[in-house]
Amino acid sequence: MCRIIVIPILACLSLASGQAVSDPAPPPPGLTERFFWNQLDYAYPTPQMRAAALNSQEFVPKNNLPVGIEVWNNKLFISVPRWDKGVPSTLNFVPLEDEYGHPLPPISNAPLIPYPDWETNQMGAPCKNRLNTVYRMRADECGRLWVLDSGTIGIGESTQQVCPYGLHVYDLNTNQQIHYYQLQASDTNKDSFIANIVVDVGGNCSDTHVYASDELGYGLIVYSLDKDFSWRFDHQYFHPDPVAGDYNIGLNYQWSEEGIFAMELTPVQPDGSKTLLFHPLSSYRNFFVSTNILKDQSKAISKNYFHDFSYFPDLGPNFHITTQVIHNGVLYKNLVDQNAIGCWRLDKDYTPANHAIITKEDTSFIYPSDMRITKTGTLWAITDRMPIHLMATLDFKDINFRIFSGDANQLVAGTICDPYLQAPPKPQPSAYQYHRYDPNAEYNKNYYSQSVSPYTTPLKPVKEYD
Repeated sequence: MCRIIVIPILACLSLASGQAVSDPAPPPPGLTERFFWNQLDYAYPTPQMRAAALNSQEFVPKNNLPVGIEVWNNKLFISVPRWDKGVPSTLNFVPLEDEYGHPLPPISNAPLIPYPDWETNQMGAPCKNRLNTVYRMRADECGRLWVLDSGTIGIGESTQQVCPYGLHVYDLNTNQQIHYYQLQASDTNKDSFIANIVVDVGGNCSDTHVYASDELGYGLIVYSLDKDFSWRFDHQYFHPDPVAGDYNIGLNYQWSEEGIFAMELTPVQPDGSKTLLFHPLSSYRNFFVSTNILKDQSKAISKNYFHDFSYFPDLGPNFHITTQVIHNGVLYKNLVDQNAIGCWRLDKDYTPANHAIITKEDTSFIYPSDMRITKTGTLWAITDRMPIHLMATLDFKDINFRIFSGDANQLVAGTICDPYLQAPPKPQPSAYQYHRYDPNAEYNKNYYSQSVSPYTTPLKPVKEYD
């Protein structure tokens, strides 16, 4: 099978197959479109191999939907779950630079390159060396890519568990697998659907924990690299809100069972811990817990941790989120109902008036599925029209999948979330006009006066430079 050996050659292949053209739809304000697809394609070693895959239905273009992204150096990773037949590779990347190190222009229909190679992306056994379905992958500061393989093929009632859930770790400098951990049977239940992970690196690279959200089994799995062991927390805060299961994104549909999904870690707190923020998909509320609790295996065993978890106020309708990322003291979040990205400055009360919409576009930004922010402050976001793909039919003459980038600090500049404003201005209507609640209403004043923050002291933003 084809292995990734020489990145510049594959970059040339991507440029030769994709096209540097313009998208007729406008990008969201403050963002630049970098990649866009009518439908996905792959960088097969030869045209003949691609034709054979199409003929055998090992590759069925209409069944391929990108859902997750990660950025590391000159690679943009893209995951494609195997919800149906014809997905040749679940973990892929596209290069961000040409062979000379120059940034690539916006590219249409760039072929995806399997990572780390084609063989790893084959289905089935040996499970420790194969990737069946990947939703999220996360790079850490130690140069490692953490990949959660759900081990499944299909979706809903058609799901087949061909391998156990497993964590695969790759050295991003060598593209070699360096670790594998199979989740224990006690980490999952009959309803489990684990799609998202957060990586928490402590004082050294061995002191690493991974938090994985069980969206349909309503749990949080903790993995310790040092112990090479995992344990599970169950809590009612992981469940969906029964009144938040109605969605209107391109069409009306109900996802009433979607629990804990979007997660993010705060910077280190004075006691050396971090705080994990988590948000069930079918909910309008964020929750949080100290990582000191999650790292304590005895807590998980005792089940005596209900009051260690806390919650923020409900922000009201249209606050379903798929991703939340913290950068420079600001929480950025994908607002899928609003085709937008919102923000909240972490040292302010969690009220509607302290949240803002920082970019929004109803044509090119339908269903922002995932978002990342690099250490140098570049925000990346992918949109994929997922609900239409799952419940109707995408028009493949149209552009369906897009990836954008922009300056995270510039996106919040001048808003209530701006971390460099010592005394943030009174929010203008544009900063909260998408909220259903009036922050000046008496009932809201009473409710939100109880707002809490996971911080004992305000964050002090530090400027970052390229």
